[in-house]
Amino acid sequence: MKKFFSIAAVGALVLTALGSFSAPRAAAQDPILTPIIAAEAAPIVIKAVTPKPKPTGLQKFQGYIVHANAAQVTVRDKVNETTLQTFPLSQAVAEKMQKIVDKGGYQYGDKITVYYDPQTHTAMRIKGKPSRPL
Repeated sequence: MKKFFSIAAVGALVLTALGSFSAPRAAAQDPILTPIIAAEAAPIVIKAVTPKPKPTGLQKFQGYIVHANAAQVTVRDKVNETTLQTFPLSQAVAEKMQKIVDKGGYQYGDKITVYYDPQTHTAMRIKGKPSRPL
């Protein structure tokens, strides 16, 4: 029985030695023989992303309608619910607001964005969809 185990152990050692000598070297360890030259590669042309143009000099205030009429709009801040701001409307916005008021106007809680002049706090543009009147 001991003789069988010794023959098996010697056989396993011989197979391990033969396997390690006959195995090829790992391909990842070979050095790269041909260097990659960047000057030969053609550049990849990608269409540049152009940002959307923003109204110059205007600030943005996002929130929910508290009260709106043809002369001014009062908005509660989207982030800080305790902040209220009232914006008088510019002439162009007042004309558009009058058309909206004639159709039913903005209702309490409608989500809008007011673009305003930071020096005068006058609303130059209002973005938002009025909900159905009650």
